[in-house]
Amino acid sequence: MFKNKLVNIMLIILTALTLVGVVAFVLVNHYLHEPDPNAEPTIDEIIAQSFETKDITTNLLSNDYVRASFRIHVDSRSALTEVQKRDFQVNNIILRALSGKRASDLAGPEGIEAFEEDVRLQINELMKEGEVIQVYTTTWVIQ
Repeated sequence: MFKNKLVNIMLIILTALTLVGVVAFVLVNHYLHEPDPNAEPTIDEIIAQSFETKDITTNLLSNDYVRASFRIHVDSRSALTEVQKRDFQVNNIILRALSGKRASDLAGPEGIEAFEEDVRLQINELMKEGEVIQVYTTTWVIQ
């Protein structure tokens, strides 16, 4: 390249140092950056770690009926597997909880939130691995 060996050696050393610096920068930023454990889960994580129930229809105490379905978000893959295996128990919990309510108890956002929390707590009592983070109501019809 150049006729002077000293210039060639300097260019090789400079290129090597630059390459080492870039590799070190990438490794530090990519591999040593730990995700924040208190960060809210992304929508992809919620979908990947959630179980959707089938439509559930049952009578209420007030001679009305409700048709609803839910998405149950859990904290780990093992908890998701457990909820999927316990789907009949989850449906039973939801049916029993609904059949003990009146339409007025379930009316409005407060009624739905209270019901979701009640179902979440009851499912967590069953769970051996992991826990339910949130129960989301995906369909809701009271007649």
